[in-house]
Amino acid sequence: MDYRTRLKNLREDHDLTQAQVGRYLNKSQQGYNHIEAGRAELKIEDLYKLCELYQVSADYIIGRTNK
Repeated sequence: MDYRTRLKNLREDHDLTQAQVGRYLNKSQQGYNHIEAGRAELKIEDLYKLCELYQVSADYIIGRTNK
């Protein structure tokens, strides 16, 4: 599973919309959608914020561990 799929699954598991996560990252819904869809790369500072939001490690998001 790639990190984009993990991000989508985490977002859905937390009952969040792309717009909500985008706002958390100071991005638009479309900007965040581009990350999940693979049209934009995930910046390291956004990775850190998502780790805080979902309370998981960066290793989990990038697929190195199972939570």
